[in-house]
Amino acid sequence: MTQDNAPVKAAAHLTPEALSQSVKQLAYDLNLTHCAITDTDLGEHETKLLNWLDAGFHGSMEYMQRHGTKRSRPGELLPGTTRIISVRMDYYPPDSTDAWAVLENPSLAYVSRYALGRDYHKVLRNRLQKLASKMTEQYGEFGYRAFVDSAPVLEKAIAQKAGLGWIGKHSNLLTKDAGSWFFLGELYTDLPLAVDTKPAKEHCGTCTACMQACPTNAIIAPYKVDARRCISYLTIEFKGSIPVEFRKPMGNRIYGCDDCQLVCPFNKFSSPSTEPDFRTRHSLDSTSLEALFSWDEATFRTNMAGSPINRIGHERWLRNIAVALGNAPTTPDVIACLQARRHDDSSLIQEHVKWALAQHL
Repeated sequence: MTQDNAPVKAAAHLTPEALSQSVKQLAYDLNLTHCAITDTDLGEHETKLLNWLDAGFHGSMEYMQRHGTKRSRPGELLPGTTRIISVRMDYYPPDSTDAWAVLENPSLAYVSRYALGRDYHKVLRNRLQKLASKMTEQYGEFGYRAFVDSAPVLEKAIAQKAGLGWIGKHSNLLTKDAGSWFFLGELYTDLPLAVDTKPAKEHCGTCTACMQACPTNAIIAPYKVDARRCISYLTIEFKGSIPVEFRKPMGNRIYGCDDCQLVCPFNKFSSPSTEPDFRTRHSLDSTSLEALFSWDEATFRTNMAGSPINRIGHERWLRNIAVALGNAPTTPDVIACLQARRHDDSSLIQEHVKWALAQHL
């Protein structure tokens, strides 16, 4: 955080309220769907985080514990931070194949809707950097750092406190008028901004649709998710052998899981994204499992360049698809597809292929 050059130019002549309104207008001009501002006091959420970590619900994501209180104390992560600009960017890909239609066709691969287009980390971070540049032009030099799911940041807690929405029983951020199909990003800053003082009210009520829909019962209680049971964790974050008890419930979900969002009644109010980068690439919304399982590593790297899927690597990609093929209808093509990788160089893939073939005996 830059301390030597306090914000000058227009910022020095604007009230905190006017400065905040100016920042929000710049954000909207950059096609960011919503923008709100909060302070750095996350004490209530810190307690919840530490209890969640103590229970071991983070699984193998040891980095979450390693970062200590940096996640819940923004000033420790970026000294000098006094305000956080929280933004939302809608992502549901327009014209994508109906999600339920894919889930109900076990021959197709289901990829979480957020991963059908370009990597949101790059898209949203680039947009936040443009926002910071516009702010610098208007207000002079100031201290800041942009975050998009890339550092120890409690993004949902920050967004909730800023008023962008409330954290639902599935642990995702929800808004009354737009559901949950959006990404979150933050600018930590030292600008003297007025904060939004009206956190969104919770509207989940007695609804438990997300809890009932979870294929692996990962939502163990309202607002509490055991990541070790979550298909998104198992297919993306987890690097080892997927526990056998979760393989059947995975169905044809090869990267992430959207079931809790698909059944949420508030998502009927969501709108498809207008961002070109979030449009579906390589027909990932409706491709057969066999076709994807046939990709060699070079093909995977080429097709997944610029995609969030690239981060799991070819080995885990094949691991996930092998499980889905084990859950697919028994056909000669499925058997042949699996047989072709029985002796793969990876023992991880071999083990999942063996399990999948056993399901067709």
